[in-house]
Amino acid sequence: MRLPHFPTLDRYLLAQLLPPFFVSLGAVLAALLLERLLVLFDDLAAEGSSIATLVSLLTDLLPHYLGLALPAALCVSVFLIIRRMSDNNEIDALMASGVSLMRIARPYMWSGVLLGFGSILLYGYIQPVARYDFRSGFYYAAHSGWAPHLQAGMFATTSGDSMLTADRVSRNGTVLHEVFIRQREPNGAVRIITAHRGLVTSVPSLKQTRLDLWDGLIVYDPRDDSHKATQTRFSHSMRSFDQSHDTAAFRTRGIDERELTLVELATRLDASHQSDTEHNDHMITRSSLRAELDFRLARALAIPFIPPLAVALAIGAKRRRPIIGLIALAIILIGFDHTLQFGHGLIATGRMKGFYAIWLPEILFCSLCLGSIFRRSRGSWRRRKAIPLNRPAQAS
Repeated sequence: MRLPHFPTLDRYLLAQLLPPFFVSLGAVLAALLLERLLVLFDDLAAEGSSIATLVSLLTDLLPHYLGLALPAALCVSVFLIIRRMSDNNEIDALMASGVSLMRIARPYMWSGVLLGFGSILLYGYIQPVARYDFRSGFYYAAHSGWAPHLQAGMFATTSGDSMLTADRVSRNGTVLHEVFIRQREPNGAVRIITAHRGLVTSVPSLKQTRLDLWDGLIVYDPRDDSHKATQTRFSHSMRSFDQSHDTAAFRTRGIDERELTLVELATRLDASHQSDTEHNDHMITRSSLRAELDFRLARALAIPFIPPLAVALAIGAKRRRPIIGLIALAIILIGFDHTLQFGHGLIATGRMKGFYAIWLPEILFCSLCLGSIFRRSRGSWRRRKAIPLNRPAQAS
């Protein structure tokens, strides 16, 4: 089976695209995740969760921010490539040989088409499941039972028959000094534990809180007829406390329309006969389902039209600063995205139909992208064949 043959120009343009695309994708993802990372770090630190929980929640957030970063990375990378080629007179040389801007933008448009199909999978299936997983993981992290954080002199009930206190604490309540623990066993025996130093850590996988103690003493009183208490000194001992097991299970997926896949949205929309005026806490209105479905499809279908707009705005006067075109490109894309979000809200509340709220701005945006590159091409896109550089001399 023969592999598909790509023209030399397409191979060159695609090779130029990949490095700035991945660099832009990483930079945009880092910028988007940084703020959420700090918020999650503060929240999970207050609940005593581990680094593994933080990494798991960030992984669930990645599809959401990836849906924002992919179009932005494609737009920035195409703009930078075409601007560099324009400054190096490569665009002028190609257009002088009969290659139109539409022909130059074609491999980038096909890249946008492939990215659009991938975005349908991302917006329609990966993001809804990841959003539910994030909410579920954050719920269990916030309701994981006894939080391993203490204050100096505070008495903490680690279980029904166990009490813990420490004279001094450090490192946000996880390092303890002069620890005192009193435990009562089911048979009535009492165990007293003292230690000079302790370390509290949470083990979410086992739903336990681990307490490591150093340089301590254990006094065991059986509370029986023998009346003989025993003492045991230790250099290191480990105790575990079961976290609360009565945490209510998290709800099932699908109570929010943003947690439904495209197939589930279409199925519920087809089967739902609920009026938008009814109030039911356990069902989603038809207008909300329609708004979410149109919003996802519109965002995915707009991606193939971003490269032509980036190509058109990257071509400009030699003396003009490239930042002007990049700012204009950012304003157009951000304005379009906010318009879709505003239209999503209008459809969900039943104030406007989907065609006027989402699809009309979609058509205008796509027309603007194609019209801008048609205007920049100055008519050279109509030429089917390259103009030969050396024409035969005409007979006198």
